[in-house]
Amino acid sequence: MKSFLYGSIAVVCGLTAALAVSSCSSVATRQNDNLSECLDSLVAGSKGTVGIAVITSDGDTVTAGDSDIYPLMSVFKLHEALAVARVLDRSNISLDTVITIRQADLSPDTWSPMIKDYPEGDLTLSVGRLIEYMLIHSDNNASNILFDRIVSVAETDSIVSRWNIPGSFSLAYTERQMQADHDLSYRNTSSPLACAALINRVFTDSLVSADKQSAIRELLGRCSSAPGRIAAAVAEIPGAKLYHRTGSGYTNERGEICAVNDVAYIELTDGRSIALAVLTKDFPGRQEDADARIAEICRSILSRLQHSGGADGYKKDR
Repeated sequence: MKSFLYGSIAVVCGLTAALAVSSCSSVATRQNDNLSECLDSLVAGSKGTVGIAVITSDGDTVTAGDSDIYPLMSVFKLHEALAVARVLDRSNISLDTVITIRQADLSPDTWSPMIKDYPEGDLTLSVGRLIEYMLIHSDNNASNILFDRIVSVAETDSIVSRWNIPGSFSLAYTERQMQADHDLSYRNTSSPLACAALINRVFTDSLVSADKQSAIRELLGRCSSAPGRIAAAVAEIPGAKLYHRTGSGYTNERGEICAVNDVAYIELTDGRSIALAVLTKDFPGRQEDADARIAEICRSILSRLQHSGGADGYKKDR
C-alpha cells in the first residue's frame, strides 16, 4: 500500500512538473512571437532597409530584417578595439603602451576630435587613449592609426570570426579607404544578429584579458556619439545603463544615407539586460529623422518586452 501511494504521488508530481515546464515554454513562445511581430512591424514601417536583433538575458533571441547585410561604418570600431586587445594579450602588452604619432599620420579632413585636441601633431599617446578616442568619440584618425600599427582589418576580421559569433559579418576596409572611396562602405558589413551577439559577448563572456575587456566595457558606457538614437530612449528610464557603439554613413549618389546604426547593451533596473542592434541601410531622409526612428524602435521594443512580462525595470520607471 505504501509503495503504491508513494508511486502515485511521484506520478502526480511528475505530471505537475511537466505541465509547469510546458506552461513556461508556452509563455516563452508567446512572448517571442509577440516580440517577433513587433520587430516585423517596426521594420515594415521604416524608411530604407532596417534590420533589428534583440538578445535578452532570459536567453531569447529575436530578429527582423536579418537576412540582409548592412554597412557597419563606425560600429566596426568595437570589433577593432577587441582585436587590438587580443593582439596585445598575445604578447602580454598593456593598454599603457605608447605610440608616437606624426603630423603626417593625421588626416585633417576626417572626423577626429583627437586632431582638435592636438592640432600641432607629433604626439605620443597610449593605445588605451587611442581606443578611448575611437570608442567614445568615434575618432577616425585613432582607428586608422590602430589599424596601421597594431592590427590589420583582415586580422580583425579573422580574430572576431574565431569567436564564432552567430550571424554574418565581413571587415575589409579602413576609415581612410572608405573616405577615399565611399562605395567601399558597402563592403564592411554585418547582419544585425552578429552585432547584437558581439556586444552581448563583451558583457557576458571572456573574449580578451579581464582588464582590457573591462576597459572596453567602460568606454562603451561613455560613448558620446549619436545621442538621438538608442541613448534618447534609454535616457527615459531612470537607473538604466547604456553601453553602445554607433555608425553613420556617407550620402550616396541617390541622396540616401548609406548607414545609420546603433548597437547597444542595456542594463535595466530589475537586473535584466538586453543586447540590441538596429542597423539602417540607404535611408532616404535627414540624419535626425533616421536617429529619431532608431529611438522609436528602441522604445517600442522595451515597451513590448514590458507588456510580455520581460524588462520589468522599464515598466516600473515608465
